[in-house]
Amino acid sequence: LADKKEQLLEKDLVLEEVSSLADRLRMQAAEGRSDTLELAKKVNDYQQRIRGITRKMMATVSELSMYQASALKLQTEKQELSLDVESAAERLEVGEAPSEDAEREWYRMERDRMSVQEMKERRAEEEAEQDPTQIANRTTAEPRPNAYIPENLGIPKPYGKYAPFKPSDPGSTMRHIRKPVPREIVI
Repeated sequence: LADKKEQLLEKDLVLEEVSSLADRLRMQAAEGRSDTLELAKKVNDYQQRIRGITRKMMATVSELSMYQASALKLQTEKQELSLDVESAAERLEVGEAPSEDAEREWYRMERDRMSVQEMKERRAEEEAEQDPTQIANRTTAEPRPNAYIPENLGIPKPYGKYAPFKPSDPGSTMRHIRKPVPREIVI
């Protein structure tokens, strides 16, 4: 019986020591959890920042490459234009047109000017040949039945006081209206 009590006391001591060690470890684990949670949050935050900065850098790099490409294109265009200007200056010194395109354009403008002048002259000749009364009567209206009959002849008006009604042309919305179908009259 004493041996068993002794064993029981030993086991109680071991149990107390193990439980105190387990409690200490639990406390450390709980403290470690809060630390690891904070660390995980910080790591996530830093990773997000790194991703954002990487995206911004990629966008900036692509924008820079676009600007470089446009700068190269503009530089080659500038060189071509400066060569064109130099050749135009040399041609002007010799007494020629600055470029073939300018020469063609000048010939075209001169031809247009001459044709316009010829048309004006022709029109002036035709108007000089025409009777001045015909020029005044030029119109696009439909001629009336009594249009060319002088008023002082005393000829009656063709329709009297009641001229026939002429309806206007149907508008574009008439296409939506069906034409009526006349019914047969049965007697």
